[in-house]
Amino acid sequence: MVWAMVEHAPIQTGAAPGVALARGVARHLREIGFLALTEVTLPSGLRADLMALGPAGEVWIVECKSCRADYRTDDKWPGYVDWADRFFFAVSAGFPRDILPVACGLILADGYGAELVRMPDEHRLAPARRKALTLRFARMAAARQLAVTDPGAAGFSG
Repeated sequence: MVWAMVEHAPIQTGAAPGVALARGVARHLREIGFLALTEVTLPSGLRADLMALGPAGEVWIVECKSCRADYRTDDKWPGYVDWADRFFFAVSAGFPRDILPVACGLILADGYGAELVRMPDEHRLAPARRKALTLRFARMAAARQLAVTDPGAAGFSG
């Protein structure tokens, strides 16, 4: 696959499959100019596996699904669509892709990289929603960076 040439830093032993998928997707998104955060709580209260901002302010949300049961038991994913210009599922190579809605984007991933297989149609966010999401993304990224550089300030929620 395309990502075979990516540097293979070790994945945390015992990491959940969704964590590995998110890592590979984030690496790929970075390669195409998008920067992603994991576990982003949206204003609706839902928590997206990955939210990424593109170079022109595009907002993409990626939902990582590790197996058929993970997909079948999740009825929240339609709620993410209204918070992104494009919505994707990220799955491993062995995932039964035929169960995923064809209107959603598709990314094949593992812990080291990913490949964008299907681009969904774009549904541009309203300017006010885009601004609110971009601000939320920036504040979350800054709060996470602060937690790394100043662990004593980690209680700040941003």
